[in-house]
Amino acid sequence: MIVLFYFYPMIQALLLSFQSGTGANLSFVGLDNYARLLKDPTFLTTVKNTVVYLIVQVPVMIILALFLSVLLNNKAVKFKGFFRTAIFLPCVTSLVAYSVIFKYLFGQDGIMNIMLMKLSLISEPISWLTDPFWAKITIIIAITWRWTGYNMIFYLSALQNIDNSIYEAAKIDGANAFQQFFKITIPMLKPIILFTSITSTIGTLQLFDEVMNITAGGPANATMTISQYIYNLSFKYTPDFGYAATVSYAIVIMIVIFSIIQFRVAGDKK
Repeated sequence: MIVLFYFYPMIQALLLSFQSGTGANLSFVGLDNYARLLKDPTFLTTVKNTVVYLIVQVPVMIILALFLSVLLNNKAVKFKGFFRTAIFLPCVTSLVAYSVIFKYLFGQDGIMNIMLMKLSLISEPISWLTDPFWAKITIIIAITWRWTGYNMIFYLSALQNIDNSIYEAAKIDGANAFQQFFKITIPMLKPIILFTSITSTIGTLQLFDEVMNITAGGPANATMTISQYIYNLSFKYTPDFGYAATVSYAIVIMIVIFSIIQFRVAGDKK
């Protein structure tokens, strides 16, 4: 079953990446598709956009999830179950539904602009969806809102497996809360932080739904991701499945590179 549904499609996609043509009329072109990638301005734009999301959103989300997990693991906090559920709920919300809601929230006449103007933080509405910079910010806010709770659950689970006697011993030795966090909590959570960083990186490099439903890749491809470009090559433009497969394998290569970097930075030799 694994060979049939995992390895066979992967091999077929790799073979497809060496072919080109319209629709089903494909012919073998060798490495031409891969050479085309380096000269394709749209592909380079989507790579830049996706890397921006990755560099900005993933660290923010990981830090926020870590902070919330430590906060909600504190015995002094009341209604912890409610807050944990509330923060986790976005990741089980329909992708399309929440994307449409964000589109209306950040519209020209949306609630976000109305609130900011009433608070006198801005004098005129921000073009959240039509300005290249603010459109990226909107996408980053959306995916951070959705996936922070997902990562928080992993950290909460790991925190609850750390023996309290370690913290008690640290208190006796005079370690304050700040020192306990960086000297005990972070090192103990290192495998989980590495895991969530890699899964978040993979998810961001494959980002599609939010961009497709909130900005449709606009304005002028300013928010388009690699996955959306693959969709456009396959179904929106004149179908070129061979080149789309090549772009797909570009994501695979990027995931491998970023994963290796994260393992190196984490110092994990296994």
